[in-house]
Amino acid sequence: MAAEETNKTVVTDGDLAAKTPVPGSRVDRVSTTTPNPSAEDSAGKTTIAEGVVAKVAGIAAREVRGVHALGGGGARALGAIRDVVNATDLTQGVKVEVGETQAAADITIVVDYPAPIQEVAGNVRAAVTDAISRLVGLEVVEVNVDVNDVHLPSEDNDSEGDDSEARVS
Repeated sequence: MAAEETNKTVVTDGDLAAKTPVPGSRVDRVSTTTPNPSAEDSAGKTTIAEGVVAKVAGIAAREVRGVHALGGGGARALGAIRDVVNATDLTQGVKVEVGETQAAADITIVVDYPAPIQEVAGNVRAAVTDAISRLVGLEVVEVNVDVNDVHLPSEDNDSEGDDSEARVS
């Protein structure tokens, strides 16, 4: 049960009366109390799992032009198998840390050649920050982008078959 609690965040409106930061955390893992809850607050609370934030970040990163894939070599190999059986993992290559009101993300990407790597990384950072802020409602404190590989267009051509002429006889 304790592990399940750490994988979720509670989003509430109102002033934070008590903050107790957790050491070693990139985000605010605080306890929140509201002195005078309004009628809207007393109706309940919204709990958002870390997996939801990771999925939102993964979808946003994949939509950026110049991103070929997410994840390292092993993760991409397993992802190819998942794709064949129609079970795509949208959180592949994405790690998130979620607090009460903040989130941080680590994204591993493969960039298409000849896209400018710094520009693609910046666009991924902006897209992920915007998506988490807009869709989840959390403040994004950092998005780290790890460029793991560069995808060459010739890699697709080589894997499609040997219809080209042999270079040696």
